[in-house]
Amino acid sequence: MTSINCKGELIDLSKPKVMGILNLTPDSFYDGGKFKNEIQVIKQVKKMLIEGATFVDLGAYSSKPGAVDISVEEELNRLIPVLKLLRKEFPEVIFSIDTFRSQVADAALNEGAAIINDISGGNLDLKMYEVVAKYQVPYVMMHMKGTPQNMKSLATYDDLLIEMRHYFSANVAKAQNAGIHDIILDPGFGFAKDIDQNFELLSKLELLQIQGLPLLVGLSRKSMIYKVLNISAKEALNGTTALNMIALQKGAKILRVHDVKEAKETIDLYNRLTSLDEV
Repeated sequence: MTSINCKGELIDLSKPKVMGILNLTPDSFYDGGKFKNEIQVIKQVKKMLIEGATFVDLGAYSSKPGAVDISVEEELNRLIPVLKLLRKEFPEVIFSIDTFRSQVADAALNEGAAIINDISGGNLDLKMYEVVAKYQVPYVMMHMKGTPQNMKSLATYDDLLIEMRHYFSANVAKAQNAGIHDIILDPGFGFAKDIDQNFELLSKLELLQIQGLPLLVGLSRKSMIYKVLNISAKEALNGTTALNMIALQKGAKILRVHDVKEAKETIDLYNRLTSLDEV
């Protein structure tokens, strides 16, 4: 699949794209609580668009390991006013919503969001596929075991890649049967995976190219980078760039990042490199 349909606009994924992250949570591991008012939110989205983001991903539920489990109402109260603001300010922008709750997805899609990004792959809310199919928007299906609250204790696999391939094959079939046409796979780096498992996954990422579905990769400033380098998340941009290039070489079509400029530059260099093969 080389394109996805975002509310009638076909987005070509034959060349990789950038998805900028906008966390609306006070406790996200890197930028929690950073964007507290309308001016800051608009400024950040404008910056990401200028720097080359094709998508902007809004998240109002922190999914870091051990995060507090907030109510549906609180997630909606954090998300919907900001989405309305941004849709008014940037009506042509493709906004993705990072949620595993069908009620939140339904409300956001009704307000003009164009993609649902589900960390649970539909497993934490059985109505999610139905909602996504109703609006006919692309669906990002991530691999995770358990919940953000308990996933660290579930990082046990007989064979990580085989289990992930089975997971995606089964859930893709369910989503397609529910009527979802555009599916994007996210390996879920850091979700129910320890550092060694994350690097094994990255080294074999091409094995997750299932049914030709595009891969979205979220490595941005994660602990697999800063713990290995013995630095902080704030210092992990260089490591993020290095691993993003590897992900592109392994088939990633969307880079989900905090730092759009650097990701876009990585893609531009990757495109220049791969264009030599096309001559």
